[in-house]
Amino acid sequence: MADYSQSLIKSLIKKVKEYPRFSKKEIEKFCWMAVHEHKHGVLPSEYDIREIDEELYLELLQEFKSNIY
Repeated sequence: MADYSQSLIKSLIKKVKEYPRFSKKEIEKFCWMAVHEHKHGVLPSEYDIREIDEELYLELLQEFKSNIY
């Protein structure tokens, strides 16, 4: 598993919480969007199939689930 900096994870958490209509019920979707934007520089379109950094996504998701944000 890759070792991502805490500053990267914290900046992505901040980004996730600032998305319009952010909902903890859809945390998987919002984490995926943040990792997509981090990798590709843009938010995903409706049917975007570009790959994301799966390890970063899982680490971000775990951070959200293990902490109350």
